[in-house]
Amino acid sequence: MGTIALAFTPRYVVFTLSIAATIAFLILSFIYPGFLVLFLIAAALTGVGVHDVVQKKSSILRNYPIAAHIRFLLEEIRPEIRQYFLESDTDGAPFNREKRSIVYQRAKGQLDKRPFGTQLDVYGDSFEWLNHSIVARNPSTEPFRISIGGPDCAQPYSASVFNISAMSFGSLSANAVRALNTGAKKGGFYHDTGEGGFSPYHKENGGDIVWEIGSGYFGCRNPDGTFSEERFRETVATPQIKMIEIKLSQGAKPGHGGVLPAAKVSPEISVTRGVPQGQDCVSPPCHSAFSTPLEMMAFIKKLRELSGGRPVGFKLCIGHPWEFLAICKAMIETNIYPDFIVVDGAEGGTGAAPLEFLDHIGTPLREGLLFVHNALVGLDIRDRIRIGVAGKITSAFDIARAMALGADWCNAARGFMMAVGCIQSQSCHTDRCPTGVATQDPMRQRALDVPDKAERVYRFHASTLKALAEVVASAGLDHPSQLGPRHFSQRIAPNKVKSFDRLYRFLEPGEILRGTNDPRYTQPWRMARTDSFAPAP
Repeated sequence: MGTIALAFTPRYVVFTLSIAATIAFLILSFIYPGFLVLFLIAAALTGVGVHDVVQKKSSILRNYPIAAHIRFLLEEIRPEIRQYFLESDTDGAPFNREKRSIVYQRAKGQLDKRPFGTQLDVYGDSFEWLNHSIVARNPSTEPFRISIGGPDCAQPYSASVFNISAMSFGSLSANAVRALNTGAKKGGFYHDTGEGGFSPYHKENGGDIVWEIGSGYFGCRNPDGTFSEERFRETVATPQIKMIEIKLSQGAKPGHGGVLPAAKVSPEISVTRGVPQGQDCVSPPCHSAFSTPLEMMAFIKKLRELSGGRPVGFKLCIGHPWEFLAICKAMIETNIYPDFIVVDGAEGGTGAAPLEFLDHIGTPLREGLLFVHNALVGLDIRDRIRIGVAGKITSAFDIARAMALGADWCNAARGFMMAVGCIQSQSCHTDRCPTGVATQDPMRQRALDVPDKAERVYRFHASTLKALAEVVASAGLDHPSQLGPRHFSQRIAPNKVKSFDRLYRFLEPGEILRGTNDPRYTQPWRMARTDSFAPAP
């Protein structure tokens, strides 16, 4: 009965027509034998449609039986049309179709090798590469992990250097959350909840969780939208939650509150987030639990105490430099330090946002990472705080480059979304995702088979870390934490190349405290104040 009901939904129109044609040609073939050929063709198409509906490997085929085969036909002739797609790709060079192909192949366990050498313009003004070693090593077989938790942390966490970035239940379907968390459990890496709260689907399969708390305090809020210590304490008692992440801003729309359209606020989301059903769920643009850097440090200390000493940190996309330096100044003044900081690049983000926010607001990942790393080094507190990064990080090279510039670990959202079936149809905000990844429509998300997609999540992570081990070994190193700016080079002009340590300025330990002459830090440091995020006059 379920299959019959599905056949009458709009996206099943081709399947429905094939069934109707099969019946019609069968009847006509008894009268006019010539229709027998058409009957056999229609019956074959109907058989294909039935197979598409019941199979579990492809979400888009389950949601668009028969019709979706056109997409896979185009994939088969991809080598001939690749250049067209690369030239017309609306996502921009940092995440083109070649990079998407790597994600899909690794997630599916397919060979990700390419013939005929480098396919990029090595003489382009922004071409980058890792300098390999003549005495390269055998790739490490040990998992690359990093310990997170400062001296005030009673429950430090050993994290993979590659994890699932923040994506909320609500933005993602229940099945997508299940698949991501199951893959994280099998692979031993963490799954960030996003600001939508710790849902039953995050909890169901036991994967490590980083609970992100945004300005809406979903999952730990009072009816008036303020932070609830009681609800926070109840939820964080779950051993599965390994770290707490306060979201100050996000790369998709920094300075803009998150929005979940009313169409996606289902009864489950209403309960999980603690918000009314059928109304737009809008996060305030800033927090109400604190309004100054000093109050923010007190909030971090409170969350660490309420959570039993778990690592507590915050995520932000860098904006006004004096605001971040004001936070740093408050750390020193109060002697309260976050255990980690996640730098979100403006080029990242899987959530929908106004075009202006997508393209022109917020600091890109590399500049944001360099600023945060340098600030902590210049204030001589870098050894107390770990740095994670996110923002279109997908490949082993992306991870290696970020860690060479100061990151301790990396997160990815887009890559893991693709691993569970996302095809970037850009319909996330409409609740009509064709693969069941970003929808609350139960009929659409049924197409996403959790065991199959969880295995793809696991394989994508494992294959990427295997590639990272090979990249690191090629440089003559054992662990990506040993990578530094001297290991990477960039062409900055047709006849000019610089290594990263010459291309970027790195501060010495304590340089800001001693009085640096670097203009990126001198004036913002003077403007930073601990009693307000506003600049000092």
